[in-house]
Amino acid sequence: MVGAHYDTVPDSQGADDNASGVAGLLGLARALAAEPLKKTVRLVAFALEEPPVYRSRNMGSYHYAGSLKRSGSEVEGMVCLEMIGYFTDRPGSQHYPLPFMNRAFPKTGDFIAMVGNRRSVEFTRRMADGFRSATDLPLSTLNAPAVVVGIDFSDHWSFGQFGYPALMVTDTSFYRNPNYHSPADLPGTLDYGRMAKVVAGLRGAIGAWGGK
Repeated sequence: MVGAHYDTVPDSQGADDNASGVAGLLGLARALAAEPLKKTVRLVAFALEEPPVYRSRNMGSYHYAGSLKRSGSEVEGMVCLEMIGYFTDRPGSQHYPLPFMNRAFPKTGDFIAMVGNRRSVEFTRRMADGFRSATDLPLSTLNAPAVVVGIDFSDHWSFGQFGYPALMVTDTSFYRNPNYHSPADLPGTLDYGRMAKVVAGLRGAIGAWGGK
């Protein structure tokens, strides 16, 4: 499963949050269509991720994940594309929810991240290995409990509620992008070259997983 939400908050064009994720989803669809896989890959755009339904049973992704569970569908993992377009090479531009993370992770916002809960460690590792084999874009990974603020702040949360391995691919949102949930979240603030590298990395990761 690969998904991205297409709603945004009022008074914002939502270029990074989350038109970037939907653009990545469409780019990935084009790439995968040219190279069919042995396994089924579902690409889904979700409504109702933002407040007031955020992290609740009213999210579009929650209803979708629930329908998969009820039907007995086998889901090996879910990849959520959540803000994949904002990058910066300015030193000190990257921030984190916990002080010690500043010593363990990059201080410059020039990378993409894969984050998920502790149950998704192996899924994250395998996706990260495939991603790194397909692009030179720096990648950081983190699997942690929900006490780390932001670790489950998107549609992958919904899939985790039903026991599916799930991770979020993200530019880290408000820990990097000063335009988050504001009128300044505009198309001109995005780095389309690095967004393309995110798609290339995901194509490699899914290809390695799905068996080209």
